[in-house]
Amino acid sequence: MKKFRPLMLGVAMALLPFIAQAQDEPTALKVALNEKTADIAPTMWGLFFEDINFAADGGLYAEMIKNYSFEFENPMMGWNRVEDHGAKGYVFNQNHEAAGVNHKYLRMQRLNEAGNFGLHNQGFRGIAVKEGLKYTLTFLAKVAKGHNLTVTAKLLDEDQVIGEGSVSDFSDQWAEYEIVMTAGQTLDGVNFQFLLEGEGELDVDMISMFPEDTWKGRKRGLRKDLVQLLADMNPGFLRFPGGCIVEGFDLENRYQWKKTIGEMEDREVMKNRWNIEFAHRTTPDYYQSFGIGFFEYFQLSEEIGAEPLPILSCGLACQFNTGEQVPIGALDQYVNDALDLIEFANGPVDSEWGSKRAEMGHPEPFDLKFIGVGNENWGPQYIERAKIFEKAIKAAYPEITIVSTSGPFPDGREFEYLWGELKKMDAELVDEHYYRPPSWFRENARRYDDYDRNGPKVFAGEYAAHSTTVSEDFKRNNWEAAMSEAAFMTGLERNADIVRLASYAPLFAHVDGWQWNPDLIWFDNLRSYGTTNYHVQKLFSTNPGTAVVPITAEGESLAGEDGLYASATIDETTNELIFKVVNIAPEAKKITIALDGKYKGNGKGTWLEMADRDLEAYNSLDNPTAVSPKTKSFEVKKKTIELTLQGQSVNVGKVKIK
Repeated sequence: MKKFRPLMLGVAMALLPFIAQAQDEPTALKVALNEKTADIAPTMWGLFFEDINFAADGGLYAEMIKNYSFEFENPMMGWNRVEDHGAKGYVFNQNHEAAGVNHKYLRMQRLNEAGNFGLHNQGFRGIAVKEGLKYTLTFLAKVAKGHNLTVTAKLLDEDQVIGEGSVSDFSDQWAEYEIVMTAGQTLDGVNFQFLLEGEGELDVDMISMFPEDTWKGRKRGLRKDLVQLLADMNPGFLRFPGGCIVEGFDLENRYQWKKTIGEMEDREVMKNRWNIEFAHRTTPDYYQSFGIGFFEYFQLSEEIGAEPLPILSCGLACQFNTGEQVPIGALDQYVNDALDLIEFANGPVDSEWGSKRAEMGHPEPFDLKFIGVGNENWGPQYIERAKIFEKAIKAAYPEITIVSTSGPFPDGREFEYLWGELKKMDAELVDEHYYRPPSWFRENARRYDDYDRNGPKVFAGEYAAHSTTVSEDFKRNNWEAAMSEAAFMTGLERNADIVRLASYAPLFAHVDGWQWNPDLIWFDNLRSYGTTNYHVQKLFSTNPGTAVVPITAEGESLAGEDGLYASATIDETTNELIFKVVNIAPEAKKITIALDGKYKGNGKGTWLEMADRDLEAYNSLDNPTAVSPKTKSFEVKKKTIELTLQGQSVNVGKVKIK
């Protein structure tokens, strides 16, 4: 995801007053029910996940303790010593003698029995608990000196205890211990303390705390409210582990999937590339624990009904950073990683990598169908690597669809070069990205009308309208951006024979920990909400249909004419017509939709409407549904639907056609 060159709005929409009065003559539309022009891929509307904006650690991954294994470059980052009411003691970082990726642990040395001595953890921009819910603390420990030592964990509202528990009987060998606490109140900003009682020294490591109330009730699992927002979208696919994070700012920092599976002590903590990417939003405490690794991504995809779509490094680091390249002769490791990943996902339990999947609790294959090679790479160096990956993957797994990249921008020299070369390669699916002002999306609703129908298909892999209607640097998820994306998405849907997958990006952002905006879903440590853009995406993803049918005015499709954009599909499983009409004009508009084809003549339908007079309107934690769909109904009389569309509105209608 890269910055775009700012553009002026094509029309001064924000300056026009809202007029509720409709025009005198309705715009006449016609839907040809029997003229299917393309099938809608089941993967059409999906999700793009990247560990940016504290989306994984501190977000979707429900771990509450930051730097839980003391593996950050500063081993004490996130931790403070507690020493009050006469307590005396010290803490020391130690190195494990055994080789492995878990290098450090902490020695707690208590010198007397007075007061409170131990540790405080900051959490991810704080720690939050909910009244009546249980929180499970686990940690590894062994006695280094002394006896009768006890660890007490406390959840405090300032000095008031709102949850606590203790454990003792430690030995001189590493073992895991558990404390379960029930929160006595709901609070964001909990003072979490990990206290040692008794004189002596205790070695501790992997101090971890999770809510019991996770997605599917899974131990050390995912945050339930965030997963539910994803599941509610009925996504066709889940792309992971992201975009630029795949490449890394250098090759050492790239995402390596094999380091993200197995037990947590086998997953090496690494600095997140977004830790240092933006000078205006530096986040020195942003690391990856890989608590969500490739197994968890596959599992999540399965549980929300989405096709998994992993993206792997092609041996090129981010070309906006170092652009470091693996020599062609040394590319075998990267190619083998791709082949091994397919075996991990789909291989039998007696295969090398299929057995590892089975050991993690999933003997059944994940039925992987797609794999991405590279992200936002460009130039001949990408093409020569893409050819090597394609040859190897197709030789071993000809059924796998390969996703190639067209670079970071939707046009320009690199974009044209890559498309030319990928056509020569008979590439299957090309990933296009566009981060542009709202006007670009409104003006490009016909982008795919003239694409070569015999060439590669398109994956609209990352897109978002970056608002220019607010003065501050923060690009808000406002109504103009969401409405403009909806207008563009009607063009994606009309061209579903070319566009087979599409996803907004990025997906998640912590309100106090973001690096990039706008984002689809925002959250703090207690709450979450879907933006205006989220609700638009959900309107499309939960109403996809199975085949495109023409919706026209005077024989032509609508892509901005008279301020209207439209697409239509039929759902052959439910025998429904689904039409989507966007009105970007500030004034209300009357339309009629004539149903041309087999239809009984009269009937009733439902209509979801999103509209707002204010283009800068947005949702928030305190008002999460300020701009969201409202349900209406309409009648079909003499095979015709009559609607009045509010100004600045997105409308999705459904009606039975048989």
